Amino acid sequence: MNSVQNPFAPGAGSPPPALVGRKAILDHAQIALARIKNGRSEKSSLLVGLRGVGKTVLLRAIHDEAEAQGYQTFFIETPENKPLASLLLPPLRNILFKLDRMEGFNEGVKRAFRVFKSFIGAIKVGNDDFNVSLDVDAETGTADSGDLEADLPALLSVVAAAAAARKTAIALVIDEMQYLPEKEFGALIMALHQVAQKKLPLVVFGAGLPQLVGLAGKAKSYAERLFNYPPIGALPAGDAAEALNKPVRDQGVAFEPKAVDAIIRTTHGYPYFLQEWGYETWNYAQKSPISLADVRGVTPEVIRRLDENFFRVRFDRLKPGERKYLRAMAELGPGPHRSGEITKVLGVTVQSLAPVRASLIAKGMIYSPDHGDTAFTVPLFDEFMRRIMPEKPGKPG
Repeated sequence: MNSVQNPFAPGAGSPPPALVGRKAILDHAQIALARIKNGRSEKSSLLVGLRGVGKTVLLRAIHDEAEAQGYQTFFIETPENKPLASLLLPPLRNILFKLDRMEGFNEGVKRAFRVFKSFIGAIKVGNDDFNVSLDVDAETGTADSGDLEADLPALLSVVAAAAAARKTAIALVIDEMQYLPEKEFGALIMALHQVAQKKLPLVVFGAGLPQLVGLAGKAKSYAERLFNYPPIGALPAGDAAEALNKPVRDQGVAFEPKAVDAIIRTTHGYPYFLQEWGYETWNYAQKSPISLADVRGVTPEVIRRLDENFFRVRFDRLKPGERKYLRAMAELGPGPHRSGEITKVLGVTVQSLAPVRASLIAKGMIYSPDHGDTAFTVPLFDEFMRRIMPEKPGKPG
């Protein structure tokens, strides 16, 4: 087997060689983009799912489709503890310059620059986050109050109106949205609401962990009417098999059916893990077809690599009490689990663990699929916790 020709692509946001099982989501995005550009109403979309299901890959594909349709686009990732304004301003500035360079003078674009400068002055992002000099006068009275919930809707409406004047549209593609603070998320939702009411050509495609739906509703009660929330999960067995078989088939190689079945059982059909097992099994195998013995031979090494990288980087962020909480969850299995079941394992009260649970949710390690339930955001993390902490958990410190 030639390692250089290995078709699999494990990695954060790396496009898989065969993007299978997501056609309905991509088709809907294509239609939504076309409708908005043609002046018709359509909801924005927030893709929700666990780690490793391919949300970022889908966002990249939607971003590319928007560009193919002539949109002005940008892709940002929302990190923890960084203001939304500092993330939006640089790409919005670039979009305004693109609109300004289009043929002919346009007053709507010039006004957007003036409002943009007003917004910068009022928000006071700071030189460390964003620093720009615009040779225009600020427009007093628009997007200059210093209140993001008032100013961001005004800014995005004016920018979207400028795009409409240039007969184009804007797509904001935002990853890891669960890290947005409630007030900033609320400001973005208010901006989209205003844009939708004015039928302006601006749309958001975002992604985040499952708690994103609840966070949106908490930020603004009408968020459920502004967004579609397509769930992104593990691939069904047939699609998971195609994700493994098609890349190797294109290289003139084959998997034995039992080998494919073994990988799907081990990975539970999660796209990231399919890529990891596919990549390592290709390199391990000596010839085609890749056999069940090859899968069994490489699996301990794949698990070791995942433990040292994919899982470990998340584990290392945890405090001792948080680790014990997750170990208690792991003792019960993959989940979801009732809060009372977890505290029973640890021998403490639900109330005493509430701060630990809240901290783990804020770190994106767990979420609540239903009231009183808790589940891992990282697939197979329960198995990792039992490997790294083999002793049964005790009372958190």
